[in-house]
Amino acid sequence: MSWQDAPLPQVRAGPFGWLRVLWRGAAMSVVTYGCLILLLLARLVERPLCGPARPVTPHITQFVCRANCAILGLARVVHGRPMAQKGAVVANHSSWLDIFTLNACDRVYFVAKAEVSGWPGIGWLARATGTVFIRRRGVEAKVQQDIFEARLRQGHRLLFFPEGTSTDAIRVLPFKSSLFQAFFTHGLDRVLFIQPVTVVYHAPEGEDPRFYGWWGEMDFAGHLWKMLAAPRHGRVEITFHPEVPVDGFEDRKALAAHCERVIRTSHPLAVE
Repeated sequence: MSWQDAPLPQVRAGPFGWLRVLWRGAAMSVVTYGCLILLLLARLVERPLCGPARPVTPHITQFVCRANCAILGLARVVHGRPMAQKGAVVANHSSWLDIFTLNACDRVYFVAKAEVSGWPGIGWLARATGTVFIRRRGVEAKVQQDIFEARLRQGHRLLFFPEGTSTDAIRVLPFKSSLFQAFFTHGLDRVLFIQPVTVVYHAPEGEDPRFYGWWGEMDFAGHLWKMLAAPRHGRVEITFHPEVPVDGFEDRKALAAHCERVIRTSHPLAVE
């Protein structure tokens, strides 16, 4: 039996689970959608004055992510610091919670599969915050590369998950190198840096180590309910590793292999 087919972890919500769902859900909705309105209003001024640059609205997004982590009771422990250079960030992928935990630490623009843009509620938020949507099909590789290059030249710090899917939070899957190709085009390799980031979720005491994992056929609504209903939460450790210059690597495969090795070896829960 593969790890994807293993029995799913259960959350012991207790008798007050529904009350926690209601108050946490309400609080997160007020913060998220209240700030979304603020963000859209700010964009009305930001867009004509700054063009593709977003000097203001990413701060609103970061506030939302920090606030939602606090509402859930998910503690954040950060090691290292986000790089100051122009470039991109790559991280291992355990859950939709990565959006909150990573954006709470660094103002970035996520790269997500195209299907996310159509998710109720989530897709709207993703589009408003500048998410880059991609289709993982070979025939569209050139289009994806052009989109990446344009955003990077605009100074946007992109964050993507080279595993291509989320996991059960206790493993790191092999990195796919295709998205790294955008960093080796038209001289970008001479000016860009890549920063590997390791994200490690520690389950609440007594819970399954896969508590925060979101994978396979797990639906978003069910997983969200579990997170809201949980009587207590654990913590997430985010480690920002030293950034590396793109032109220090022969090609995309060498760069992807380096990032995978750094992230995998620093993940204390990772299993093969």
